[in-house]
Amino acid sequence: MKISFVYQGKNPRHLKTFLRQQGISRGLLAKIRHEGGAIDVDGTSGRKLDMIFPNAVVTLTMPPEKVRKEPVIPSYVPLKILYEDRDFLIVDKPAHLATIPSPDKKHRYDSLVNRVVGYYELRGIKDTVVHVITRLDRDTTGIVLIAKHRYAHALIDKQVHDHSIKKEYLALLSGKVDRRHFFVNLPIGREPGSMIKRTITEDGKPSSSEYFLEKKLRDASLYRVRLHSGRTHQIRVHSKAIGHPLVADTLYDGKNSLPLQRQGLHCFHLVFYHPFLAKQLEIYCNPPRDFEGYINKNKKE
Repeated sequence: MKISFVYQGKNPRHLKTFLRQQGISRGLLAKIRHEGGAIDVDGTSGRKLDMIFPNAVVTLTMPPEKVRKEPVIPSYVPLKILYEDRDFLIVDKPAHLATIPSPDKKHRYDSLVNRVVGYYELRGIKDTVVHVITRLDRDTTGIVLIAKHRYAHALIDKQVHDHSIKKEYLALLSGKVDRRHFFVNLPIGREPGSMIKRTITEDGKPSSSEYFLEKKLRDASLYRVRLHSGRTHQIRVHSKAIGHPLVADTLYDGKNSLPLQRQGLHCFHLVFYHPFLAKQLEIYCNPPRDFEGYINKNKKE
């Protein structure tokens, strides 16, 4: 993969300084130089160049990415693609599908990452790794953002750490909740004795969720939830903590209610700054049939 930049400054500049301004870290620069990549300036190798001049075209050739010792087995189950370009792939993850493969047989052969690997193979995309940026729980549906190469991953990862990526969910809270807008600011940590569950704990990581009432249902309330931190199971734990666990979230005391057979949680809105297009990208994703089915079944008379 080749990525080009035009130096638009008025004075000569050090090549390394220019590359750092484009978000190229020392580590990535070393990989480009020593693992089969290249840096060219106006069509000439930039390995021995120190300075660049106005209107110079700097082209990076990204080296092949090393896959892990056990390569991901491709799955050819079709993806529901919401957006795709050279740098990013955004998909709608269905329920009952793990985001990444695990050693056990259940998730080794068919996770979202397996499906992306299969999709890449069919599209002829080689020598790359699936960089999942916004991961979802196995039974949470909706938007997942994936970087197609490590440079895109490095640039978007800064937005993750700065909390500048905006993610919103639709959440079905069990019972009747009267508040139209509120925050839950409670620290989350691992529940003692469990490898999976999280809980509210004094020494947990600071966590903030903002709830907006969308619709009152007969036995539940539909909320739009905006995350201001990104903890594991955050909405699920915070909803349980206020006495209204997500519908059908049996791990956190929610009760099963057909047609939902998994927690009532769907990531429907994503906003991030696309570093290569230099603009905000906004993605929406409608909830799946089981989610909508529950809402229709529980509308108020």
